[in-house]
Amino acid sequence: MPVTSARLRRWGKWLAPLALTVAMLGAQTSAGSSAAAVGSLPCDLYASGGTPCVAAHSTTRALFSSYNGRLYQVKRASDGATRDIGVLSAGGYADAAAQDSFCAGTSCLITVIYDQSGRGNHLTQAPPGGFSGPAAGGYDNLAEASAAPVTVGGHKAYGVFIAPGTGYRNNSTSGIATGDQPEGMYAILDGSHYNGGCCFDYGNAETNSRDNGNGTMEAIYFGNIKVWGYGTGNGPWVMADLENGLFSGVNAGYNANDPSVSHRFLTAVVKGEPNHWAIRGGNAQSGGLSTFYNGTRPNVSGYNPMRKEGAIILGIGGDNSNGSAGTFYEGVMTSGYPSDATENAVQSNINSVGYTASSTAGGLTAGSRVSLRATTSCCTTEYLKHNSADAYAAISTVSSSSSSADKLAATWTVRAGLGDASCVSFESADKPGQYLRHYDFRLRIDSNDGSALFKQDATFCPQASHNGQGISLRSANYPSDFVRHYNNDAYIASHGGSHTWDAATLWADDTSWAVASPWA
Repeated sequence: MPVTSARLRRWGKWLAPLALTVAMLGAQTSAGSSAAAVGSLPCDLYASGGTPCVAAHSTTRALFSSYNGRLYQVKRASDGATRDIGVLSAGGYADAAAQDSFCAGTSCLITVIYDQSGRGNHLTQAPPGGFSGPAAGGYDNLAEASAAPVTVGGHKAYGVFIAPGTGYRNNSTSGIATGDQPEGMYAILDGSHYNGGCCFDYGNAETNSRDNGNGTMEAIYFGNIKVWGYGTGNGPWVMADLENGLFSGVNAGYNANDPSVSHRFLTAVVKGEPNHWAIRGGNAQSGGLSTFYNGTRPNVSGYNPMRKEGAIILGIGGDNSNGSAGTFYEGVMTSGYPSDATENAVQSNINSVGYTASSTAGGLTAGSRVSLRATTSCCTTEYLKHNSADAYAAISTVSSSSSSADKLAATWTVRAGLGDASCVSFESADKPGQYLRHYDFRLRIDSNDGSALFKQDATFCPQASHNGQGISLRSANYPSDFVRHYNNDAYIASHGGSHTWDAATLWADDTSWAVASPWA
């Protein structure tokens, strides 16, 4: 019997769900392998559901089962060289060993996050817009490449650690929804890394990096800011940044159905079509997605119809507001409004790959006391301490025969980072209320004045050391600068930069610190 077009249309009603079911079964068999089952990865699933990926970004794995290309690019501080980091095999996981080898003994920044869709929607350093960034020319900072280690599919990988002032963007895209066109997006985020700054977003934004009015954005937001919208509890919340409003539901401000979320690995979903949109979320390690909102556009003028412009942002707001913090592992944007069934299949695949947190370098625990010992061969009896004659920090020999004052000056109380709670701050043991901070690149202790600048200057992010001993401490607001001793004084220093204390000689040793028992 010939197959008529009418029969094909009737069959289509159950063929698409069947395809998704088969794909989900394939996804469940792929955990831990270096390559995924054919048709089982997120963008394969979106295509099966009739809403193909038009942007696909990840520093941890391929998002198409056939993808065998570049995930991201890193730039080495020591010589400015770049290297593309790809996958171990088609449909597989990031080749983190290539990054580790390339960046050994120095630091690297993530310069490009490649689009796997083939449309060239790559993310690069965000330019200035309504707000300027802290880097040269008003650009935003780039993320330090080793700041967010993770295990996925049993393989080491790295996420994108967004500190305030860091951001990525593409203002000239292909295939991204504009106007009131339908689209969907998801992102896998670190649910424990957030703040109340504006705005940690991933998604659709203005093409001129400025606030062009209500409805000119549609992006996933994650954090605990309450200025425009919020849900139950104290946050953080998954919301939609639609420009001039972070929406947790149909109302501006509070919506009871948007819960605080606490998953270490979070799946966040936003999707929209004419006068209809939704927020969904769930645990990226296990379980399904919950729907936090599904209904009409906000009951505020300017959001129906939408006026989306089609740029892509990561870690910032549409006008380049860059006070946010968060960590991104993977995310996509689609053409068309994905069904819940498609997103559920994607969530099943995400569960299957086994995102797992890596242990924090150095094991620094908030509330504990530590001393920090230099590891350079010249100076292994010297510790980071503040001077008695002035406020500056330096290294100096401390031993059991040292005075009580010197022992106290070389002892620090670890606090949750004042500017980023996923990092640390060091409070002086003998001068409570005074913290180690950088000022004109030199380290010193100062009283906390409560300003945003002080909090960032006094925040340091521990990571694997540059010489294999102890830890290295990255400045939270200067991602390429690390705590270093140089001619006995202490600075934040880049590798081979323009200052004398950036000298390449012994940089890896001078920026590596052994976490020792406190002297006092």
